[in-house]
Amino acid sequence: MSKLNKDELIKAVEEMSVLELSEFVKALEEKFGVSAQAMVAAAPAAGATPAGEPVEEQTVFNVVVTSGGANKIAVIKAVRELVPTLGLADAKALVDSAPKEIMTAVNKKTAQEAKEKLTAAGATIELK
Repeated sequence: MSKLNKDELIKAVEEMSVLELSEFVKALEEKFGVSAQAMVAAAPAAGATPAGEPVEEQTVFNVVVTSGGANKIAVIKAVRELVPTLGLADAKALVDSAPKEIMTAVNKKTAQEAKEKLTAAGATIELK
């Protein structure tokens, strides 16, 4: 296997689906014995940059269902489409216990697509 340069690797990650990205992160965690959650927790809080320094645009988002809305069945179906590893009971429990995070550390495009799909189904969504 040839070595990928940084730009090729970034392009490959950008083209991954949510499921592929999740599997990729798990493989990296296992390979290197680290946890992506620990890295997120260690990141500085928003607004922690010194005054005068430019703030980088957010590129990684968490998708949070803040309310299942009136049509929970449609929202549950949308959640299952976005996170195919969830069973019906798990998706229902997630929507019923809102606010709940359904997608973690996804790129902007994936987060926007998820927000659009869930909003169309009747849910209230927050991107963090």
